[in-house]
Amino acid sequence: MSSFLSARKMIYSLSCSVKMQLQKEDDVMSDSEIIRLESLTKDFGVIKAVDNLTLDVKEGTSVGFLGPNGAGKTTTIKILTNLISATSGKAYLKGTDVTRHPREALSYIGAVVETPEFYPFLTPTETLTYLGKLRGMSLSEIKGRTDDLLVTVKLEKWKNTRIGKFSKGMKQRLAIAQALLHEPEILILDEPTSGLDPRGMVEVREILKRLQREGYTIFMSSHLLSEVQETCNYVAMIDYGKLILYDSVEKLSTMAGMSQIEVLLTEVPTNEALERINSFSNVKSIQKVAPLRLYIEYTGAPDSRYELLKEMMAADMKVISFNPRGLALENLYMQMIQDSR
Repeated sequence: MSSFLSARKMIYSLSCSVKMQLQKEDDVMSDSEIIRLESLTKDFGVIKAVDNLTLDVKEGTSVGFLGPNGAGKTTTIKILTNLISATSGKAYLKGTDVTRHPREALSYIGAVVETPEFYPFLTPTETLTYLGKLRGMSLSEIKGRTDDLLVTVKLEKWKNTRIGKFSKGMKQRLAIAQALLHEPEILILDEPTSGLDPRGMVEVREILKRLQREGYTIFMSSHLLSEVQETCNYVAMIDYGKLILYDSVEKLSTMAGMSQIEVLLTEVPTNEALERINSFSNVKSIQKVAPLRLYIEYTGAPDSRYELLKEMMAADMKVISFNPRGLALENLYMQMIQDSR
């Protein structure tokens, strides 16, 4: 009997060792890489929607997955969220293979893929309660999270209003709330402002900026340059399923060779002052978008903006705000897309 027990212990020990080794093989990421796409490929017949895509996303970053319509963004996200299978390659969330261990991998994420839809006869409170129960959350946990999230997405005033009366922007905000319900570490969004009016776009962007400050890792697809510039600190450009560029927004600024500075004034500037600034080194153009608001296209290094501000003060321009507004990525983006084709 003792030899039999010893044999069982040996087999159990060997089994544990094998499981640990398999887990090590699965864990191909460093501690800081929370998302990894490894040689990901997806074929639909003769169409290659995703083509040997490799991409790492570090924890706590906000990555804009940028590309024109049909570039492979949604297909990639569907593979990452296990809605479809890749033809080849792997996708990992926190080191866990999405295909081999989907339950564990997907527990780390909240996602909004394509256009969100909800039961129109339910309210936001009822919807989040229903979804929380499906996730196995307790009623007390659901209530606490629901109250907090509806404040986060600015729907607390409509928490008992039937969703059938909601605008598309309100539904989009509710979709973000449901994605955050179980407190995931990663938020995956597929074109979160698509089809929204300007006000709705601003509201969603404000929510994403807040979530980024709170430390969420955000991976969002978009075909809008302005959206990626305003909400993300990294950009991954994709076209025809291939990654063509991946870098920080700050570095892309240098590649683009130009930045835009928003200037607010207390007095309307004179034509002489505008001409003086327009002739200043590295100033490409000045756009007067309102009597007291200017957009200056500036090609100089970021640390040289101080000299531009001094020149404006010397020209007796009453400056109350002087801030980089965004990067001029349009030319760079279009050039990258053109080169990839």
